[in-house]
Amino acid sequence: MRLQRLRALRQEHSLKQVDVAEILKCRQPTYSDYERGKLSLSPEGLAILAKYYDVSVDYILDLTDVKNPYPPSRHLLNH
Repeated sequence: MRLQRLRALRQEHSLKQVDVAEILKCRQPTYSDYERGKLSLSPEGLAILAKYYDVSVDYILDLTDVKNPYPPSRHLLNH
């Protein structure tokens, strides 16, 4: 799956592929393959980038156009 928003988010933050690769602790060619859809980004990698960019994983996966991460669940806050 090509994650077009990965590239858009990277560019919005004025980062190079090598910069994001360092965040994910991978090599630049590997990160390039994530952007082009040649490799699948792990759930952990998605979570790292969502937190770094302050967006939801759903936004990165193009499942929503809402950038903001979801607020903590009240159910989780009460336990």
